[in-house]
Amino acid sequence: MLTILGPGGTGKTRFAIEVARLLAEEADGGTVFVSLAPLRDAELLLPAIADSLGATAADVAAIAARVGDKRTHLVCDNLEQLLPNAARRLSERATAIPALRLIVTSREALRVQGEIELDLPPLDSDEAVALFCERAQAVRPDVTAGETVARLCERLDRLPLALELAAARTKLLPPEVLLERLGDRLDLLKGTRDADERHATLRATIAWSHDLLDDHERRLFARLAVFRGGCTLESAEAVCDANLDTLASLLDKSLLRRRTGRLGEERFWMLETIREFAAELLEEGEDAVEIHRRHAVRMLEIARSARLSDEETEADAHAVLAERDDLRGALDWAEENDPVFGLELAVALQAFWNTAAPEGGMRRLEALLERAGPVAPELHADVLCVYAGAADLAGEDELGRKLAEESLRLYRELGDDQGVATVEHMLAVGAWRREDWAGVRELTEDSMALARGRFVNIETSGYWLLGQLALADGDLEEATRLTRQSAEGARSTGWSWWESGQLHELLMLALRGGDLEQAEREGLAALKLEREQENRLWALYTIAGLAQGALAQGELERAGILWGGAEAEGERLPRWPSERARRGGALLDEADPAFAAAYETGRLLDIWDAAAVALGD
Repeated sequence: MLTILGPGGTGKTRFAIEVARLLAEEADGGTVFVSLAPLRDAELLLPAIADSLGATAADVAAIAARVGDKRTHLVCDNLEQLLPNAARRLSERATAIPALRLIVTSREALRVQGEIELDLPPLDSDEAVALFCERAQAVRPDVTAGETVARLCERLDRLPLALELAAARTKLLPPEVLLERLGDRLDLLKGTRDADERHATLRATIAWSHDLLDDHERRLFARLAVFRGGCTLESAEAVCDANLDTLASLLDKSLLRRRTGRLGEERFWMLETIREFAAELLEEGEDAVEIHRRHAVRMLEIARSARLSDEETEADAHAVLAERDDLRGALDWAEENDPVFGLELAVALQAFWNTAAPEGGMRRLEALLERAGPVAPELHADVLCVYAGAADLAGEDELGRKLAEESLRLYRELGDDQGVATVEHMLAVGAWRREDWAGVRELTEDSMALARGRFVNIETSGYWLLGQLALADGDLEEATRLTRQSAEGARSTGWSWWESGQLHELLMLALRGGDLEQAEREGLAALKLEREQENRLWALYTIAGLAQGALAQGELERAGILWGGAEAEGERLPRWPSERARRGGALLDEADPAFAAAYETGRLLDIWDAAAVALGD
């Protein structure tokens, strides 16, 4: 474990990434970066690491299985806010997984066995002057690397972030004036908050830059700290009463940054050190409670606008994936301040839990239920339904079944036909896994009778179960027809999560019928959607099916790589042994040396690397 130490703004993250790059050849198991800045609870450390490594369970055994005996580098960025509890947890994980090499950035040492500390020094004089001039010339071309600039850089202790903040101000103040004014501020503030001189310098620089803001800029600067992962213009307006002129001014002064989000949208964000300073101002302000509530309400609006729990309209999980850090922040706030609101938000995220984070959904719902106390029957039924779905997808069959049955009882008491139809479908899927065909038929027929002509998505999903009943009766043609009807129904309403699952089922049916070209088409279409949705579970199943098809076509190397990737991912899942048998366990009997070598290569891949191979990327 290498811990890179230093106050915020010294370049620890950049340095850690460069170290990892230089050591990449030693990491035959890969290099993974995990940002811990948005986290505030040490209990979330292991799930964050497990998710970044691609382990499907947040425990040491799952992570160890994922890493295996291949040297793997894990860069854990911004650990300090999780100390001291995180230090012990991280040390235990490192000890239990010898192949894992940790590169940690923190403002203080972890003080654990095996840790090597590196106190990152400031830039040297020439580097500091070069950085200042590069940034300053972007706004004031006549800035040159003279004696004044060199003295200014020394006064700023050659700290990268402090240099950038000061350089942004040269648009209005030449270096000579900047040195005089900033020097006074440094003399006044240095050492008042932190014994580390560099930290004091940086805080003083940020404070000086903040003091030069007008009232509107100061108010917005503090309020924007409520966003953990940055925000869109619309969110800044809704939560912080932002306007374009004030945002542009904060951008000009390097207190705010701008980047393009995953959906092509513009997002505004702060470096973590600056956000920490702004957050202190937010919490000291009179409007802190109101801003946190507005933020939580905005996250609920985003979840609902994405229609992740709306029965008959298009769902857009991408919008939620872009906001996941702030959704976590809103749920954290709700857990402490308004758990009933938190349950409403967790319910609105139903399809997000199903697609990308079933274990996370389970943990969150359990914690909120414990804190909320008695809730309205309507909300309680919805919560149990969402909880049951997450538990089922996480492999907790009995828990999922118990929760679903209680949810069904409540929905029936409430006379909620949509809720009843939804849960009956869920229970029918459980019966399908147990090959209880009579139970599948009874539950599916009742669910579809309630849904027909009223609840489009429930009716759509029912066609797949009818197809499975047809398959159990030996009618492959009818099973294919009904499954395709389910896929096309999902496509027509924009329900891409269900569509991807049905395309995978069509892959499996085509393999059963010997139509290898059709199987490949369906599988690749499914995998593209699953990758967009970050749906690891269904991507695993699709890749396993594509491996079967490749083997049947004599593509031994491709088959081996894909099957190796599927096996490495799947062996951490409780259901994998049965799914493996259904999805081509016989592939391991293939004795060809080319297949065997490719299989070992595939086992080194993350599931998304395997997906890239399958898709020809």
